[in-house]
Amino acid sequence: MKSEHLKKFKIPNTPGVYFFQKGKEILYIGKATSLRDRVRSYFGQDPEGKSTSYGAGLIETRGPLIVKMVQEADKIKWEITDSVLEALILEAHLIKKHQPYYNTKEKDDKSFLCVVITGERMPQVLTTRLHNLKEHSGIRKYTRIAKTYGPFTNGPQLREAMKIIRKIFPYIDAQSAKRDNFEFYRQLGLTPEIGTKEAQTAYRKNISNLKLFFQGKKKKIVSNLKKEMTLYAKNKEFECANEIKKRIFALTHINDIALIKNDSLRHPMSKSGYSRIEAYDIAHMSGRNMVGVMTVVEGGEMVKSEYKKFKIRTQAGSNDVGALKEVLERRLAHREWTYPNLIVVDGGTAQVNIARKILKNISIDIPVVSVVKDDRHRARGIMGDKKLALKYEREILLANSEAHRFAVAYHKNVRGRNFLK
Repeated sequence: MKSEHLKKFKIPNTPGVYFFQKGKEILYIGKATSLRDRVRSYFGQDPEGKSTSYGAGLIETRGPLIVKMVQEADKIKWEITDSVLEALILEAHLIKKHQPYYNTKEKDDKSFLCVVITGERMPQVLTTRLHNLKEHSGIRKYTRIAKTYGPFTNGPQLREAMKIIRKIFPYIDAQSAKRDNFEFYRQLGLTPEIGTKEAQTAYRKNISNLKLFFQGKKKKIVSNLKKEMTLYAKNKEFECANEIKKRIFALTHINDIALIKNDSLRHPMSKSGYSRIEAYDIAHMSGRNMVGVMTVVEGGEMVKSEYKKFKIRTQAGSNDVGALKEVLERRLAHREWTYPNLIVVDGGTAQVNIARKILKNISIDIPVVSVVKDDRHRARGIMGDKKLALKYEREILLANSEAHRFAVAYHKNVRGRNFLK
């Protein structure tokens, strides 16, 4: 399929799920904040101005496999949703149902997250990695699993989604189930009151609605809630009726700004440009207690919740390049973590070359720059793409500085613990 074929598809500018098809066969399923913008991002022009069957950024961020998929496709369909949150859930549901070739080909989904609803009298809602689910680790040994949803490819997005969902459907999870924690979570409105039989019945009804939500049946939930609200009002239980009214409003006006932001960062073809930067650094003392770190800057701001630590397992001695290689290979194996738009390494030509080699081996073309230091470890220049270095100098230096600080702090912590052994 080429870009001129898009003209016959009147793709709406709304959230939803899109399907690339070859005849009746579904090749690929994806979700979007804007169906029109996302589908267009798969198409563009080559450097000579000729139409191609893929966008220039597509091969950089998704690799040749997705380019092949677009070339094979002859049809695009879509399903509109009311919110990005619902698109996220619908995408996972449909991928699991249809198992499209290009969604599953060469993907190790063992580290992807799933949502689990337990089969207890008072069910819990848990998130766990697929490999834990298969091995039944990370979940209490004798817990019966009633429903599983997913896997979800983007862990940070799912966590944001669960925060939104929990405000609409408060539930019990592993932390709030602990006796000492329950009241705290209840006061925050994240866990419901279950002290009476009536409250327990209401909670189980709440879980039933949550299951419907993960099946993409929001209209049925709203219909059920309206019936409940009418019944409460008829019985003059106006306080209960008002609570139901609030829930209906929350369902029909889902606030998913955090997901919209995350979605645009995940797809660099959007107007946000190179807004996610990951920086890496290595710290050790003469090769001992060697560690590596990753820091994240998005939109010019540090995102400390996504910083990562790595204990170096494969290197002996002061091999900074070898340690960086290990860190990058381990990080890039986590496809459920949002990939960056720019990678920053600390060092010179050797560090840049090893990063580029690793990316080439896995067919991902993410730009790499390095921050070169003087003898006092102060930044004296940025090596790599000059345009990116000039445009994002502040963000690059911030990410690098944070990586150095974070690496030194982690190294001291590991060194201190090992000293006490």
